[in-house]
Amino acid sequence: MYNVELDDVARINRILDASAIEAGQLVFIPTTSKPVAIPTDGLSDDFGWPIRGRVISSFGQNYNNMINKGINILPAATDDIIFASRGGRVVFYSEDFAGYGSTIIIDHGDGLSSVYARNAEVFIKAGDNVQKGARIARVGSAGRDKNKYLHFEIRKKHVPQNPYYYLP
Repeated sequence: MYNVELDDVARINRILDASAIEAGQLVFIPTTSKPVAIPTDGLSDDFGWPIRGRVISSFGQNYNNMINKGINILPAATDDIIFASRGGRVVFYSEDFAGYGSTIIIDHGDGLSSVYARNAEVFIKAGDNVQKGARIARVGSAGRDKNKYLHFEIRKKHVPQNPYYYLP
């Protein structure tokens, strides 16, 4: 709303975990610019959750002897369809990408992109434009790990970000 990075707000306010900032909490916003209007029509550019389920590994956690650069979401029992978290253009698709299995990357056109890995069935292809909420894949597994869950990342200029900063 103030064109200030959440990490900057957390740093200035000496908050160690920016995901712990709550609605209504008083914080110093390091800017002199006026606030911009936030769309309330439901068609905003905000990210949405790509699947209903439970987060089994958060950003930065050690999972299967690797530092997680996103979040891993175990789908709800009957819901394993993955939806585009935000609208954009599919810029990458691979059936078997470096241990992530079937992987999709959507570029959102503003320096942000979202990554969806461990897909079993993919409904889109590279070059497609997708809207927020479009069905893009079905949850699968990858490599020797046969557990079915979605590995989801948000990247800013190719650098993994904590998805909790962007998701509602």
